[in-house]
Amino acid sequence: MKNTTIALALSASLSLPVIADDNESTIIDGLDFGPLAQLVGTWISADAGGVDIAPAQKDLDVAAGTPAVTPFYETITFEVAADATNASDQYLVALYYKQEVFRKADDSKFHDQRGYFVYDKANQKVYNSFCVPRNTCVTAEGAAGNQMTLVASDRGIAESNYMTENATTTDFTMSIQVEDDKMTYSQTTLLDIYGQSVSHTDSSILVKVE
Repeated sequence: MKNTTIALALSASLSLPVIADDNESTIIDGLDFGPLAQLVGTWISADAGGVDIAPAQKDLDVAAGTPAVTPFYETITFEVAADATNASDQYLVALYYKQEVFRKADDSKFHDQRGYFVYDKANQKVYNSFCVPRNTCVTAEGAAGNQMTLVASDRGIAESNYMTENATTTDFTMSIQVEDDKMTYSQTTLLDIYGQSVSHTDSSILVKVE
């Protein structure tokens, strides 16, 4: 699935208990997560699931790079990670997340993503910093809120030499909306692959189960 999206694990902080002051509070374990507080927990695909549209690989029955449509279902879990201060003055709090995506056709896992949603309260910004096991990592940022559009930072894409030469990621945009126990997202990854520029898109609706 998402060619831009692997594993950064946070060690000790993952064992921190999640304790919110009340159902409406944005304070968890003494840290103010703002609009990200409502993400903490486990989310699964709604009945409709999601749709991945990615460039077809060479071993398929269509031309390489042709849009290939894959219906999927997924699970995303968000946990409290830690706080941090950048360059002495940017105070951040972070949620660690794990995303696993499966084909509806055969229940095989075809995408794994690990990363952090990071909140900068003073500047009302949110960052999505993640990696996928294709040797590609992305940091995207945007204004904080219940509805957000996050765009790849100026130097927000890192990848291996192989990916730069064969399937380089040139941009990434994610739109996400959270309303009560419903999360909707869509994202577009721009790639230069098979001698052409193509879009890789994903969209999904999830519901919170715990």
